[in-house]
Amino acid sequence: MPTRSTSIQDDVNFPAGIGEKISEVASQAKDKMAELGRSTAERIDQNREGAATGLESAAATLHEKADSLPGGEKVTNLAHTAADKISSTAEYVKRHDVNGMMADVERVVKNNPGPSLLAAAVVGFLVGRAFSND
Repeated sequence: MPTRSTSIQDDVNFPAGIGEKISEVASQAKDKMAELGRSTAERIDQNREGAATGLESAAATLHEKADSLPGGEKVTNLAHTAADKISSTAEYVKRHDVNGMMADVERVVKNNPGPSLLAAAVVGFLVGRAFSND
């Protein structure tokens, strides 16, 4: 009984050199994506200080206005807690570059795969809803 070939290239007669051309195009696409990733990371790093300053300003404003919010002590405490979280986020953004942040995200996802999948599904759903025509 004749053996069946395991490669599409064995079954189809491609013009000579097409495999090399496909490999070259794939390599170029990979290089362009890597460059795009690097330039995006650089732009984010350049804007980190401004983002951290904005977060600090928001936290300070929330602390200032917390006592005048309606709802009593419980709402005031919640506002101060939120302001503290925003402030710590600002510090994190100041101290970590994009690569460090991505490493932290990877670590969280690896340590908590279930909640990470759930969060990704929720974000995907919300993004889908935001871009739907309805």
